[in-house]
Amino acid sequence: MTETSTAGAAGSGRTRRDAPGRGNPVSRAFAAFALFVRQILDELRKVVRPTRHELVTYTSVVIVFVSVVMMYVWGLDQLITRLIALMFGK
Repeated sequence: MTETSTAGAAGSGRTRRDAPGRGNPVSRAFAAFALFVRQILDELRKVVRPTRHELVTYTSVVIVFVSVVMMYVWGLDQLITRLIALMFGK
């Protein structure tokens, strides 16, 4: 049960297209960019857009959450400001 390695052999499965450094660098750059754009379009086709109701709901939740966090931070700021004023006698 010994395995033989075919790495570097003529029939190793590596095609001419997979070989690095082959072809015109400019054409390879354009081909890579075209592949990139094709992949972006494929991913965009998978996107599920929210309905109007979902969008309004999500937006409302975000606005309420951010408002609550802002009030919490403002309250902490007021508390710390008053404590420092008491400590240093303003």
